[in-house]
Amino acid sequence: MLKRFSIKKIMVASCAVLILLIIYLIPDNRKEIGLTNDGVEYVYNNVVNTIYLVDSNDYVARTSIPTCKCDGKDLAEDLVKGLVIDGGKSNIIPNGFRSVIPPETRVLSLDLTDKILTIDFSKEFLEVNENEEEKVIEAIVYTLTSINGIDKVIIKVEGEVLTNLPNSKKNLPTVLDRSYGINKTYNLVTTNDIESYTVYYVNKYNDNEYYVPVTKYVNSTGEDKIKVIIKELSSSPIYETNLMSYLNASTELIDYELSDKSLKLNFNELLLNDLEDKNILEEVIYTVSLSVDNIYDNLEEVIFYVNDEEVYNMNLEEIG
Repeated sequence: MLKRFSIKKIMVASCAVLILLIIYLIPDNRKEIGLTNDGVEYVYNNVVNTIYLVDSNDYVARTSIPTCKCDGKDLAEDLVKGLVIDGGKSNIIPNGFRSVIPPETRVLSLDLTDKILTIDFSKEFLEVNENEEEKVIEAIVYTLTSINGIDKVIIKVEGEVLTNLPNSKKNLPTVLDRSYGINKTYNLVTTNDIESYTVYYVNKYNDNEYYVPVTKYVNSTGEDKIKVIIKELSSSPIYETNLMSYLNASTELIDYELSDKSLKLNFNELLLNDLEDKNILEEVIYTVSLSVDNIYDNLEEVIFYVNDEEVYNMNLEEIG
């Protein structure tokens, strides 16, 4: 009798374990799990966000890493871990990229007010190599302003606003935004009437493509910036080493219209990769959308037309 009772008890316990296992394996019931092993954190939540890191060609480039399921200043703090050399996310930096903020730099405080993020770093931040100091600012500004609800950044070190680069002592604006530029190039004849615009190109590491922004400083010609950007992307060949554009050289921007937070771009048929199916290459959609997004504040969508017929709508919130 006692033996029979023990067997029955074991069978009940086994069934209970099996039911719990089945419940866990159903995706809707599976919760976010965090495990720590030898200082390496594994978080399974399928959330990734945009970060700007230095690629193998020394460009500050747009890529993504797994992050917390969070937003605002919490997401900012999480992404900064990826920017710090040997920081909390060094184990998940994509191949072909590297972090730029000096090792052991800590975030002392964060404040987000009126879409301006103030971030205070520890003194280790000032130990940056002179050749990297502009890249550090570019990576921080572009990473943090890719977060929804953050438009500008104030950088502090040990409570003091950083107004000069640590080594070269070049002046820094107190409040930084994407007008600071990234991967800057200069094609100037005089120091008068200077304007800038940022064009996103495609680069590749192994078989993985990613996007590289280049801010170009030129003497003003009075030409429309959107038309200049499209002309740059359709130019062949591109003079920046290793950078590519997939926009057909004969593509023409017929006209465009900015309405509230929506930009409509009307091209000729050479925008299309497939005339019959009216497909546009993903690389073309992204390089154009990311490039024109830098021109306007609070732009929410870029709509692509071919000969006045809508063919694609890009929601900019989806790409950061």
